[in-house]
Amino acid sequence: MPTAARRHDTPPPRAANKEADVLRGFLDYLRASIATKVDGAAEPQVRTPAVPSGTSVLGLLNHLAAVESATFLGEQVTDWQATFRPAPQDSVADVVARYRETVDRANRVLDACTDLGAPLPRPESSGPAPSVRWALTHMIEETGRHAGHADILRELIDGATGR
Repeated sequence: MPTAARRHDTPPPRAANKEADVLRGFLDYLRASIATKVDGAAEPQVRTPAVPSGTSVLGLLNHLAAVESATFLGEQVTDWQATFRPAPQDSVADVVARYRETVDRANRVLDACTDLGAPLPRPESSGPAPSVRWALTHMIEETGRHAGHADILRELIDGATGR
């Protein structure tokens, strides 16, 4: 009987009891998980769609960078479908770096937010802002959903599993 590929799982965070710490702890855990899914994946497989919807591992990370920037930074996205397709000239390192830089910028905004019920700070031109609590919860859901997609797509590429 063949043995399954060895999993390299990282357990979920053990955050403090403050709601903000729990939410941010789980979001950071998922952010690290999705970025790790791209690390070490071979070109062109990492950007090649593996399912009929056109989804690729690199496309998922590119999309999540756009969602982070829209949710936490108030940046406008005009074509959400396009965010699933990294530019042909973007290397894996480029997309990972852009994602991590966007997460760093989002975290700086979150560091200044002390009330989960307050709206996120926004440039005036970007319209009404969600509450910090809603934004964190939405990003946990969005990142978790796409991290699961990335788990399956990465396993199809080279058998790598785990978080």
